[in-house]
Amino acid sequence: MNLLRSILNRMSATGLVLATLFFAFSLTPSLVPRPFAVQGVVSGLSLTAGYALGFAAAWLWRFMEIPMPGPRVDRVVKLGATALCAVTAVIFLWRATGWQNSVREMMGMEPAGGGRFVSMAAIALALFAVMLAIGWAFRRTFHLLSSKLGRFVPHRVSLVIGMVAAFALFWLVIEGVALSWFLRTADRSYQQLDALIEGDLDPPTDALKTGSSASLLAWADLGRRGREFVALGPTAADIEALAGEPAMEPIRVYVGLNAADTAEQRARLALDELQRVGAFERSVLLLVTPTGTGWIDPASQDAVEYLHRGDIATVAAQYSYLPSPLALTTEGEYGAEMARALFVKVYGHWTSLPRERRPRLYLHGLSLGALNSDLSFDAYDILADPFDGVLWVGPPFRSETWKHVTASRAEGSPAWLPRFRDGAVVRFMNQDGGLEVGEAEWGPHRVAYLQYASDPITFFSVDSLYREPAWLRQPRGPDVHAELRWYPVVTFLQLAADMAVGGAPPGYGHSYAAAHYIDAWVALTEPAGWSDEDLERLRALLEAEAE
Repeated sequence: MNLLRSILNRMSATGLVLATLFFAFSLTPSLVPRPFAVQGVVSGLSLTAGYALGFAAAWLWRFMEIPMPGPRVDRVVKLGATALCAVTAVIFLWRATGWQNSVREMMGMEPAGGGRFVSMAAIALALFAVMLAIGWAFRRTFHLLSSKLGRFVPHRVSLVIGMVAAFALFWLVIEGVALSWFLRTADRSYQQLDALIEGDLDPPTDALKTGSSASLLAWADLGRRGREFVALGPTAADIEALAGEPAMEPIRVYVGLNAADTAEQRARLALDELQRVGAFERSVLLLVTPTGTGWIDPASQDAVEYLHRGDIATVAAQYSYLPSPLALTTEGEYGAEMARALFVKVYGHWTSLPRERRPRLYLHGLSLGALNSDLSFDAYDILADPFDGVLWVGPPFRSETWKHVTASRAEGSPAWLPRFRDGAVVRFMNQDGGLEVGEAEWGPHRVAYLQYASDPITFFSVDSLYREPAWLRQPRGPDVHAELRWYPVVTFLQLAADMAVGGAPPGYGHSYAAAHYIDAWVALTEPAGWSDEDLERLRALLEAEAE
């Protein structure tokens, strides 16, 4: 009891009140469902942020030498604030499971079991305690530096310089040491995982397959994701069985990160392999930029190959081992060099071919792949001879083209489904379509965005620290919870957690459904000979394969 009283006496009443409010707000509905452990981390960080802001406000009050209440009044205020905070925390913890289950119900998921709020609170309090210890260490460092400086400069000047120096020292340790170590460790771990060769994936025997004995690329050099991409796609027989007519074997070319030392060399290998297998003789050529780990979503790739009855060639090159959220938050243009090099090689050869004999050329990317695909070319480079179109899915919040188009959207169109100018070039779609909407006819060069309003990778924003995001205003997307509210700082932390580990079923969040890929590819590339009944059978097939 004496220990608790001693701790409370040392803590800021303003900090405790703000910490509790932030903790409570962090338990309200989110974009996508969260595991209870992740919710505990979000709540712990919210506690810390609230306390830090309250403590800073009280410190500023004292620094300005504004009169403070006496010790007795201060003690009463702290006790009252503690009691109010405890009641508020219990009420919101009790409601937390219901809120999360309402999000799960909206997305067609089974409800999560209750009774985990105690563990969640324990995680939050443990993290809060760790952050308080770091804060105490920062405060001691600040006081030490300012006291040393106070011998040479005025008191208030020493405080300012000491604060800046302490921040610089802690940032150097966190960003320069801890974060660098984490990234190096993660990179090594994912590199080892990428090198694993699965026992059930044998090198192809078909000479036209990448990784075969006739290929310019060794099976081992494709990487784990590359081997999956080459080995697991639909065959000509699979396509014929669905379409009911003759089909071709789709061509897939993939260059792993270990295939060559530089992006330029890997791009050269990709072009040589494309020429070897006759990719430029197909009707459609697809240049895919994979996600951070080198993954290409089978739901998208399989869909476009079925739709074009195998008369399509696809090329992709790996640029990283790291998952997209990690690469995205640490380096916005991670992988752009590889994407640019591959585009230059493929596009350069494509433009050298006679227009009437070359395939239609499309670009595609999901998540970080969409960002790097966007960065792979300059509009001025293609004005004289533009390729046919792009499909960018779940574009990350750092995509400059996406940000510009969204900010310049037509008046009255929501941020989660913008209308850009007359729709002659750029169009957006979600679960309910959208690519068919445009005042003008969709031109020969088409830019298509597929995005969900509940996708945190797309709608995360640093501005959410202090400003309500446009996508939260009315009307809201069909997959955004009605009770989701914006709270300063807290919403930023919620979105960051949703972006890193949010788990939504296909059709929500950052998990894109095969049915929506099909709709996007049909609108963008207009494959011939597909009736509504045929498309329904394809949707059913791809959805069954995804389960």
